[in-house]
Amino acid sequence: MLREKFLFKKGNSKSSTITEEIGAFMGKESLFEGKMTFQGIFRMDGKFEGEIIESGTLIIGESAVLKGKIGVNAIVINGLVEGEVNAQERVEIHSTGKLYGNLFTPILTINEGGIFEGHCKMEKAIDREHDLQSHPQNVDYPLSS
Repeated sequence: MLREKFLFKKGNSKSSTITEEIGAFMGKESLFEGKMTFQGIFRMDGKFEGEIIESGTLIIGESAVLKGKIGVNAIVINGLVEGEVNAQERVEIHSTGKLYGNLFTPILTINEGGIFEGHCKMEKAIDREHDLQSHPQNVDYPLSS
């Protein structure tokens, strides 16, 4: 099976030596349109248009073009992504990666050369619920005491 290196290591700006096994692969010459879901790690080097829902870790290769709505645990972007990305754990945009669209994730890493254009909301679902309960709306908080 293929192995891939990626940066899922806290507090380190250098490349990680963590390797994970890729469970599925879509080659450069592949084209897929529709709705997809997967478990584990999926590497995409081809073209995809549609929706990915409730899935594991998605690795977008340099030659990949992905357009649509994406719902994954984590995504590593080396190619082009256009649309809405909802990543429960993290998003990594590497030096050749481009993301155009709306992004929802608690952790975002953009390496030098990586491009992100769009709107980003960085909260965990649990944090949002806690904040709404503990901090009422329309309250002014002074900057100094």
